[in-house]
Amino acid sequence: MIRRPPDTGPPGAWAGDGPGEGLVVLGQGMIGEVILETRGLRKEFRGFVAVDGIDLRVRRGSIHALIGPNGAGKTTVFNLLTRFLPATSGTIVYNGQDVTRLRPAEVARQGLVRSFQISAVFPNLTVLENVRVALQRRLGTSFHFWRSQRSLEVLDERAMALLEAVDLAGQARTTTVELSYGRKRALELATTLALEPELMLLDEPTQGMGREDVGRVVALIRKLSAGRTVLMVEHNLSVVADLSDTITVLARGSVLAFGAYAEVSRDPAVLEAYVGTEP
Repeated sequence: MIRRPPDTGPPGAWAGDGPGEGLVVLGQGMIGEVILETRGLRKEFRGFVAVDGIDLRVRRGSIHALIGPNGAGKTTVFNLLTRFLPATSGTIVYNGQDVTRLRPAEVARQGLVRSFQISAVFPNLTVLENVRVALQRRLGTSFHFWRSQRSLEVLDERAMALLEAVDLAGQARTTTVELSYGRKRALELATTLALEPELMLLDEPTQGMGREDVGRVVALIRKLSAGRTVLMVEHNLSVVADLSDTITVLARGSVLAFGAYAEVSRDPAVLEAYVGTEP
């Protein structure tokens, strides 16, 4: 059990177990075992500290869960990582590069892509059309609203492949509003994949789902994580236990614990943060 990742060097650089292992060097583009790292990440809102000096390390190819009670700062951390919010201080390093001051679109183009708590799809478009919209950037016509719909048909093959990956190919012509909530979240995963992420940030992917949909989405995340890294915020601890390689626990904007689920779930400080009293 590690209560906080140890401070092993200046912001943007850290050492693993052996010489060069896990090395990320800021500004030199050296890509190692860690795909995402933050050092001293902090966010204040007019004197209120929502995120307080968070050190986070996400290993390449892992499924890493960010958990904690309501108000712990999880979604704020996601907003900082994807640059929807500017950090008050601290550093964000992705694939060896400092992305702390990039714009959200620039971060996404580098392969760090997120989903949101609320399903973000176009309800009046078909399932296929939703994925084509996400793919349209490839054509360089994202804002060419006057073009014929036929100009997008070149994307259909790739769109269908993505729908196949999330088990929605059979509903490609269905209007999205007709999908169940769980299927809409699966569609959102397909649109996220359309941006070719190397690191997927999933914000409460099973929120509001019934048991059947939860099982389906868990299976999809496991399937889609092959060859990718996943960082997810999730309140369903059974999902966290099932999927995660590593867990970071937040409480009141700070890192409370870090490690494997079996260790973290028995930590008295973590139990106290969740239930309010020590066991």
